Amino acid sequence: MTAGLAAIDHIVVLMLENRSFDHMLGYLYHSSGNVSPSGAPFAGLTGTESCPGTNGQPVSVYPITPSTTDGYFMPGADPGEGFLKTNNQLFGTQSPAAGAVPTMKGFVTDYAQAIKDNQAKGWYVVPGTAPNWIMGCYAPETLPVLSALARGFAVCDHWFGAVPTQTMPNRAFACAGTSQGHLDDVTKSYTVPSIFGLLGKHGVPWKIYGYDKQPLTRLNFPDTHSAPAANIGLFADFKADAAAGKLPAYAFVEPSWSSTGNSQHPNYSVAAGEQLLLDTYRALSSGPGWAKTLLIITYDEHGGCYDHVPPPSGATPPDNSVGEFGFDFTRFGPRVPTVLVSPLIPAGSVFRVPDTSTPLDHTSILATVEHRWNLPALTKRDAAAPDVGGALSLATPRTDDPLAGVTAPTAPPVPAQLLTQPSHLAEVRDELAATFAPPS
Repeated sequence: MTAGLAAIDHIVVLMLENRSFDHMLGYLYHSSGNVSPSGAPFAGLTGTESCPGTNGQPVSVYPITPSTTDGYFMPGADPGEGFLKTNNQLFGTQSPAAGAVPTMKGFVTDYAQAIKDNQAKGWYVVPGTAPNWIMGCYAPETLPVLSALARGFAVCDHWFGAVPTQTMPNRAFACAGTSQGHLDDVTKSYTVPSIFGLLGKHGVPWKIYGYDKQPLTRLNFPDTHSAPAANIGLFADFKADAAAGKLPAYAFVEPSWSSTGNSQHPNYSVAAGEQLLLDTYRALSSGPGWAKTLLIITYDEHGGCYDHVPPPSGATPPDNSVGEFGFDFTRFGPRVPTVLVSPLIPAGSVFRVPDTSTPLDHTSILATVEHRWNLPALTKRDAAAPDVGGALSLATPRTDDPLAGVTAPTAPPVPAQLLTQPSHLAEVRDELAATFAPPS
């Protein structure tokens, strides 16, 4: 265990929904030539990146500014998700050859089909949505909270999704180190031990917080399903626990899954998610445990949003599960935005592991928790994953507030059609909750 991790008593994870790194943070240090104030190189956008459009002509990235019409509902429709559509985005085909290197050139053409699919399903699509909207990436001033956290603490510019597919498998990897071979959201719960059960087995306190309803994660694993009610709370409980100095060693926070909520799932309000980020940071930074707290902000998958960095291969298969679609679990998913927040992290940090190391991915959350509390790994994947302790390099906690004066953008009115549109993950949670029997 690194010295930095030894100084941490509370690890808090807030996992949001379906955004890629470039889409949310690619322009973070664009104005300084992709170099942070600390002099660290940053794998952001140059502004010259492009993908072929439906007519074969290049479509370039562009910044989504505070004045962009419907900017906080970009990219306008729900992009293509899942293993096959992710392959299409990365390779330009659903069936790439073994060992093929992703070209990252299929995002526009795949999104063109996604728009049609959204319309055919009767889902809300922002008026005027076009295939080139998938190349829109947020300027820092459009996301003042996320950007201030990334600049004020550490941004991970080489953090990858655990698997190149959608939500439930990636969340399973983040919580259990495996999806048991599953690669889509058809499978909604798993039969393996999770990090929560592992912590409980070793006497380390943990808690899962839903936003305003029972958390989905409680319903995903046998050991969370059977956990006492004291291990489960809502966001109001999270804030109260932080204020009272009663946060557990490990806290996992969920957003509101509603289509009018703050998960930031496309095409829900990104501004609402900015407020959640600020509320989470304020609850922790104003609490008595702040000096010994690490907040990890991440997103479960890229959700079909554009990113220019090819995800690497060389991932360690977690177990002997037979992968759907013939997948062998040796390839990571696209980059997702990940920010590390702690007063033990220097401002302007860009945290990445050496090129010779196993890359950071969602199982690095597990590795960080396991290494801090000397726990065994759940699977071969998290056993091979690096932790983030190296980011915690300060011997004395900072007392400044990088978010002083920062406010979340005003959330625009929710379109009427979104008010009545069911959310996929809310439906998943409600389906599982309908059969849930609380432990006696």
